[in-house]
Amino acid sequence: MKTIFTSILVCAVVHVFAQIPSPGAQPKKAIVLVGAIAHIGNGEVLENAAIGIENGKITFIKPAGSVKLNPEEADIIEVAGKHVYPGFISANNTLGITEVDAVRASNDYAETGHYNPEVRAVTAFNTDSRISPTVRSNGVLITQVTPRSGRICGTSSVMHLDGWNWEDAVMREDDGIHVNWPNRFQRSGWWAEPGPTKPNEKYGDQVEELKIFLLRAKAYSENPSAEFNQKMAACSGLFDGSQNLYLHVNDAKGIMESVLMAEAVGAKKPVVVGASEAWLVADFLSTKKISVILERTHSLPGNADDDIHQPYKTAGVLFENKILFCLDYAGDMEAMGSRNLPFAAGTAVSYGLPYEEAVRAITSNAAKILGVDALCGTLEAGKDATLFVSSGDALDMMTNDVIYAFVEGRPIDLDNPQKYLYRKYKAN
Repeated sequence: MKTIFTSILVCAVVHVFAQIPSPGAQPKKAIVLVGAIAHIGNGEVLENAAIGIENGKITFIKPAGSVKLNPEEADIIEVAGKHVYPGFISANNTLGITEVDAVRASNDYAETGHYNPEVRAVTAFNTDSRISPTVRSNGVLITQVTPRSGRICGTSSVMHLDGWNWEDAVMREDDGIHVNWPNRFQRSGWWAEPGPTKPNEKYGDQVEELKIFLLRAKAYSENPSAEFNQKMAACSGLFDGSQNLYLHVNDAKGIMESVLMAEAVGAKKPVVVGASEAWLVADFLSTKKISVILERTHSLPGNADDDIHQPYKTAGVLFENKILFCLDYAGDMEAMGSRNLPFAAGTAVSYGLPYEEAVRAITSNAAKILGVDALCGTLEAGKDATLFVSSGDALDMMTNDVIYAFVEGRPIDLDNPQKYLYRKYKAN
């Protein structure tokens, strides 16, 4: 069957990459992807699929043989043998609010003070970031833009990696408030030369201070006649279930204590973030039905006596214990590093996580945890057409090759500064 391309889908092979690509435009005709291996995002795979896209939505996904194709009604794109995935979702990331780690003026993820629930990352999101085009070239099309500093960091939002401004890009505004749980131990040195570790003598006081703040916020939310308090008002969604309480904590005891504290203050939807020792308390998390945003698998173990491969295996342990979890790529250079999110999922596959579960961990599971599963995360009729086509396995760094990508049905330009530099120096 002849492939029909519209001018929207055709990008210049060589151009001066002086500007970030313009946001995609909504096609005037429907688009049908034909012949692909469709990874639905719910654990299922449909071989030789036909996927219809129109007005920003997936209109159908069926076996290709059951669909009558009319080139006059739709642009038909042959993708036989290639792979289609829902857009990957990078949870817990500073993509869009940081540009160059070493240049403080380009970093907009930290505020002064310790308790800043009213700080909203959404309005700081930069749709003209030079990092975003590189990240989406690997299939990461959605991010949860997340503040970082203080005890209560602020409020995150879920964003598309395409749009003229943050209002265009936002999917879910103010999805949850982020808390840095106090460290039980104080460590010195760095990963290559670790120094001595000693108990944090202020740990109990810091936990109590946080608990009192959240109890005050709950009391405020139950008293509509109270004098307006911006910090207290920002927390109201924690107690009616409209926002998640993201608890950034890694050690096993801290995970348990943070979850129990969240229950004690009446937070409806606690989510543990980081959770490097979640494998030690998997029964607890499963019993409590706590969701987890798991730190990147490409990490060193947290303790000297841990299995060197433990970060690779933890995702498999969570799956075996029926814990709802997704993967992040937070850490050093996390904004640019999030382009490696698919390969972090691929590493988990090599250490026990079933392949389609790894796909779920960066698609539908992430969408459920972030509260956007009605819009994205799976290839289903009625959901946003935020998806991509790779000529190879998207979780394998050797074969991932994204050739088409769509955000809400808009074909997006997959060029980026790194590709431009490759062409530039290859030609000389």
